[in-house]
Amino acid sequence: MSALYAFALAILQGVTELFPISSLGHVVIVPSLLGWAIDQHTAEFLPFVVVLHVGTAAALLLYFWREWLAIALGLFRRGPDGGDARRALGLIAIATVPAVVIGFLFEKLVRGLFASPLIAALFLIVNGFLLLLGDYLRVQAQPRLGRQPQAGALGWKGALTIGLWQCLAFIPGISRSGAAMVGGLVAGLQHAEAAHFSFLIATPIIAGAAVLEVPKLLALPGHGLSGLAIASGVAAGVTAYLSIAFLMRYFRRHDFDDALVPFAIYCWVAGAASALVFIF
Repeated sequence: MSALYAFALAILQGVTELFPISSLGHVVIVPSLLGWAIDQHTAEFLPFVVVLHVGTAAALLLYFWREWLAIALGLFRRGPDGGDARRALGLIAIATVPAVVIGFLFEKLVRGLFASPLIAALFLIVNGFLLLLGDYLRVQAQPRLGRQPQAGALGWKGALTIGLWQCLAFIPGISRSGAAMVGGLVAGLQHAEAAHFSFLIATPIIAGAAVLEVPKLLALPGHGLSGLAIASGVAAGVTAYLSIAFLMRYFRRHDFDDALVPFAIYCWVAGAASALVFIF
């Protein structure tokens, strides 16, 4: 793989993994759309993908280090601090379990069925409607749930709701962060808190996906790592960190009923344009 393609994929991963526009969909669509000569079956590709995920997970840990440190230290404390830490970790675990279970059982089957560029482009359009649905359901949930501006109002049912919505992202074109945000809105969170919780639960999922590939990585001659792969991982991490910072600021300043609409419009335009190219 050339350095140009490697860094392009790293930046693509860093942005689309956290923006609600589907990283998997873009990884399927963009190389095919632009005719990139990338062989995903080469020995160097697996280490490359693992390092990109490690870079993204590192960015998430770095940005939210205070929350993770507070949770880790709180587990060893008694009193309210310890209770809050255990509660936060429990909610993250509940929201993570559905993706772990469904991913273990059905990920290869689902991605094998839906991983063509055309189908990914069509589901990118669906993702736009999913984001719009999230804003609509948030408005509908307000009279029933009232305003709950903090993730502290989230209970185990809400966390499970987020986890189940997140599982839609096994289909290329459906965004993990977007689906998790929609689940958060349905559970009564505001946009900023839904995004915050989505990013928190992304950390164990992305890190876990990378760890699962480590045995395969270690089985390769020389561990398959190259300077280009490591540099690309750093690029993915830096891009992911900037993406998190931008999105958290955006949702704090634009916590209104149509905050997801710009991302939905992008998905409609990008998905429709890509589908037309693949069809014709």
